[in-house]
Amino acid sequence: MGPIVLIVEDDASIARLVVKNLEAIGMRCHHARDGATAVDSFGKLRPALVILDLGLPDVSGLELARRFRERAEVALLMLTARSGESDKLLGFEVGADDYLTKPFSTMELVARVRALVRRSTGAGAEAVLIRGDLKIDPSRREASRGDTTIELTSLEFDALHFLASRPGRVFSREALMNHVWGIDRVVDDRSIDSLISRLRRKIEADPANPVHIQTVWGAGYRFHEGRAS
Repeated sequence: MGPIVLIVEDDASIARLVVKNLEAIGMRCHHARDGATAVDSFGKLRPALVILDLGLPDVSGLELARRFRERAEVALLMLTARSGESDKLLGFEVGADDYLTKPFSTMELVARVRALVRRSTGAGAEAVLIRGDLKIDPSRREASRGDTTIELTSLEFDALHFLASRPGRVFSREALMNHVWGIDRVVDDRSIDSLISRLRRKIEADPANPVHIQTVWGAGYRFHEGRAS
């Protein structure tokens, strides 16, 4: 059976379109029309992916995203009729892994969903990385320090694994955008900076003085293997 996708969308025509296209590629789709139903369905279904409309009638999509993140790690794709930079950044701040602006093409929807499901379920066996006090396991898509698991979103894990698997190399913001989001995705420097800031808060002993993810002024970011003192 295919992975479970929870679609939280109050527009019935959009929901039908999403369900039709995702079921055609083997996804098991469940539709929730409002926030209350979505929260109940989320707990029962434990989906691999949530497609979440920001403009729900009873509760904001951002608030729902926060609630989902508090309960479990799940890939989140935001749907929004708004294309403003602030809305996108807010979505990434609460843990969204990707977003689509309405109206969207069904081909792009399917491509984004496939990519997010691959990330959330883990594709292919890769070596575990030991970087200073961090352990990064790509097959389980987990990062830990000692016996403590670090809770990361799918997007955060992808960025961490990409940098940690290439220690010492400096990557520009543009390079990180291409490797983490994909070359056909339009994001900006602030999206990358926000992602790095969230990662530092989670993996660094002192996020204000990062040991692992270092800024190279005027060039970008690099991963350092050193252990925090």
